[in-house]
Amino acid sequence: MSAGLRWRRAGFALAVAATGLGLVWLMAATLFVERVDATGLAMLLAFAVTLPWTVVGFWNAAIGLALMGFSRNAAGLAAPHIQAADPRQRIEASTALLACVRNEDAGRLSHNLAWMLEGLIDSGEASAFRLYVLSDSDEPEIVAAEARMMSQLQARFGAAIALRYRCREQPHGFKAGNIRDFCESWGPLHDYAIVLDADSLMTPRAMLRLVRIMHARPAIGILQTLVTGLPSASAFTRIFQFGMRLGMRSYTLGAASWQGDCGPYWGHNAILRLQPFTAHCKLPELPGPPPLGGPVLSHDQLEAVLMRRAGYEVRVLPDEEGSWEENPPNLLEFIRRDLRWCQGNMQYLQLLAMPGLRPVSRCQLLLAIAMYLGAPAWLAFMVLGLWREQPFRPDLGLALFLMMLGMSVAPKLATLVDVLLCGPLRRAYGGAPRIACGIVLEFGFWVLTAPVVAMAVTAFLLGLPFGRRVGWVAQQRDVQRIDWQVALRGLWPQTALGLVLAGVVLLRTPGALWFWSPILAGLIGSIPFAWLSAHPAVGRWLMRWGLCRIPEEASTAPGPGPLRSLPVQASVAPSAVPAAE
Repeated sequence: MSAGLRWRRAGFALAVAATGLGLVWLMAATLFVERVDATGLAMLLAFAVTLPWTVVGFWNAAIGLALMGFSRNAAGLAAPHIQAADPRQRIEASTALLACVRNEDAGRLSHNLAWMLEGLIDSGEASAFRLYVLSDSDEPEIVAAEARMMSQLQARFGAAIALRYRCREQPHGFKAGNIRDFCESWGPLHDYAIVLDADSLMTPRAMLRLVRIMHARPAIGILQTLVTGLPSASAFTRIFQFGMRLGMRSYTLGAASWQGDCGPYWGHNAILRLQPFTAHCKLPELPGPPPLGGPVLSHDQLEAVLMRRAGYEVRVLPDEEGSWEENPPNLLEFIRRDLRWCQGNMQYLQLLAMPGLRPVSRCQLLLAIAMYLGAPAWLAFMVLGLWREQPFRPDLGLALFLMMLGMSVAPKLATLVDVLLCGPLRRAYGGAPRIACGIVLEFGFWVLTAPVVAMAVTAFLLGLPFGRRVGWVAQQRDVQRIDWQVALRGLWPQTALGLVLAGVVLLRTPGALWFWSPILAGLIGSIPFAWLSAHPAVGRWLMRWGLCRIPEEASTAPGPGPLRSLPVQASVAPSAVPAAE
C-alpha cells in the first residue's frame, strides 16, 4: 500500500469519526437539557446506529465533488488503473462471459445477450470470448425455453463465438454456487470471467476495457464497473434511478479515493481473474440453519474481501461507461430485492472475525450490516421520541435535523452540481428545467418511500431470528400495474403503523404534526403510492415530458456514440425516448 493511500485512509477515518462524534454530541445536547434519562439514552444509541452509512456517504460525496470540480479527469485521479488499458491492444487472453440466470424470461435474456454478442463480433475480438449461460432454473417450461434460446443463439452466432448452456440439477449455494460450479468445471480453460446477471448489459468497449486493464495490471483480482440503470417506462424505476444515477458517481469517486485496492464488488458487470478467484474465494458454509446460517446469499462483498486477503487488488472503475442493469419496476419488487440483500448482509455478522482480513475489508462488512441496521434504529428513535417526557432543545434539534437531511442527500447534490455545470451532461439529462423538476420529484419520492422501506426492513430483521427469509426467485422486470389487492397485502403493515403513529402524535404532541407529516404520508399513503408509481400511464407521462431522464435516453449523450440501439427495460421502444434538447 502506498503512503498516499495510507494517508488518505487515515484522513477519511478521522473525518468520519470526528463528524460522527460531533453529531452524537449535538444530539446529546439536544436531548439532555435537565438530566440524563433512560429513554434519552436509548434515543442517543439509536441515533448513533443510524450514523455510519450517512456520514460515510457524506464524506464520499464531498471528496467526489472536489475531484469532479478540480480535475478534468476525476475518474483517472481516483482510480489510476483506468489509464492502464491500451485500446489498440489485441485481446489474446481467454475470457468467459457468465450469464447467471434462474427462472428468467428467455426472450428478454436472448435480446440482451444477442445485443452484446453482436457488439463483440463487430469489434473483431469475439474469438477471445466464450459465452456460458449458467442456469439454476427449476421450472421445466423455463428450462425448455432456455434450451431453445441457446439453440437460436448458436445458429446465429456460433460460427464467430463459442457458446455453452448448463442447467444445474441441484442449485446449491445460490449464485455463488452457480459460479463455483463453473470455476471447477471450466475455469482452467479461461484467464478471466465477466459476470453478468440476467438483466445485465455491457457494451463491447466496456468489456474489452476490463480485459485490457486486467492484462496490464496482473495484481488486480476483481475489477468492478460502475453499474447504472437502463432507460425504463416505469414511473417508479425512472424516479428511483434518476436519484441513484446522481448519487452513484460522486459516491463511487469518493469511495475509490480511499478504498483503493480494497474496492467493492457488486456481483455482476465485473471481471474476475479466475485462477485466484477459484483458489481463494470459495465461500464458507455458515453454521446453523437458514436464514442466517447455511449458504451465503450476499456473496459479492465476501468474495471481494477474500480476494484482497489473498493479496490481489479489488478495484472499481468510477466512470459511467457502458455498464447497465435493470432496476425493480415497482415498490413491492424493490422491497423484495432489498430484503434479499438485507438477509445476505446479516449473514456477515458470522464472518466479521474471519482471520487475515484487511482492516478496510472488515470495515466494508460492517458498513454492509450497518446499512440495514439503520432502518430499525431510525424508527426506534422516532417512536421513543413520542413517549419521552423530558424537555429538549428545539433549536439544536432543528439544526441537527437539517444537517442530517443535507448529509443524506449529499451524494445526489454533489453530482447534480457537476451535471449543471457541464453543458453536454446538462443537455443529456434534459436541460436545467427538466433536471429541476426531476429533483423535486425524486426528493418527494425519497421522502415517501424511505419510511415504507424502513418499516419493511425492520419487520424483516425482527423475523430473521425466527426463520423468516426471502425466497430465491426471479425478479419481476416488466412494467405492469399493481392490483389494489396485491398492494394491500404487501403494504398493510405500513398503513396500519402510519395510522397508529398519527393517532399517537395527535394525542401526545399535536404541535409536532408538521414534522411527522412526511413520514405519516409515506406510511399511510403507501398503498396508493405503490399503485400509482407502477401504473404504465404515469410512466408514459414522465417519458413524454422527459422527466427523470438519464443520459442513455438522449441521442447526444456523452460517451461512445449514440445509444439508441440499447435494449431498454419494460418494452420501451427506442423511438419513444425523447431526444436531447
